[in-house]
Amino acid sequence: MALIRGLKTRAGTARWTVLAATAAGAMLLSATSAAAQGCDRQDLQDTVDDYISAQQTADPIKMHMNLWVDYNEQMQNATMSTGIMSKGLKIDFHRALLDTATCSVFVEEVVADPANPYVIGSIVTARGGNVGGMQVVYTDKKNGWLFNPANTLKYSKAENWAPIPAAERDSRQALQAAADAYLDLFNNKNAKVPWGTPCARLEGGLYTSKAQPGSLNPDDSCNVGVPSGVPIVDRTYVIDPELGAVAVLSHFGKDQEPDFHTFRVEHGKIKYVHTITACIKVANCGVKVSAETQAQLTR
Repeated sequence: MALIRGLKTRAGTARWTVLAATAAGAMLLSATSAAAQGCDRQDLQDTVDDYISAQQTADPIKMHMNLWVDYNEQMQNATMSTGIMSKGLKIDFHRALLDTATCSVFVEEVVADPANPYVIGSIVTARGGNVGGMQVVYTDKKNGWLFNPANTLKYSKAENWAPIPAAERDSRQALQAAADAYLDLFNNKNAKVPWGTPCARLEGGLYTSKAQPGSLNPDDSCNVGVPSGVPIVDRTYVIDPELGAVAVLSHFGKDQEPDFHTFRVEHGKIKYVHTITACIKVANCGVKVSAETQAQLTR
């Protein structure tokens, strides 16, 4: 947990210092009632804007924060003063999911700078307009599964994740169920996944569709196989029915690597799947990458 002294809140601004600390149950009294009431979509978008500004300038004070902020990187306790938030990064593209029921946002970020590349996924919880928790998973040249941020930028930016008309939106429950079915398939081959056609998977920087960016071939499928015997556990969800999207933070595989899977669902069927997986403990998360896959990744 990170203690923010001289914090910036909606009420004012001051200088900041980030210290490591451990505490349990801090600032929870107001969180329960705020979560029950939900959050305003514009307030959550303001949180996204503040977070992107903070990451670009290496200045966390640009975010409005509670006195106590539970900050984690790679699903472990960390501090903003020494972690990736302390790096000024040029973010070439980002996409945000806004969850008004849980007062949280998910942000997918791509930094394509060849000298300092990253693909980052973050969950930021902001109740009452102030950030209370952050979960950041980042991939780089050392740990990124199928890492190629130039490809990630090209394909993710070209996809259509526009708001879905209100009458056509799936429920929160349906969106979570679609995501869970896909993730369950890694450890249960009997899982019934609501595959859409066409559908494309962006695995790190590897794209399953051979169509030009921004379009899909009519027969493109995401049902092209996944590894077996891979438990995906400790799932945390950010669900945005307006975008037909759900992001899932989890421990991936037997080595429990930090992972984000993000889904676009249209009419109950999966349209896009993105992964951000940090292979910290085992190279390539223990999966053998074929020469053909490597060749596809570098095209």
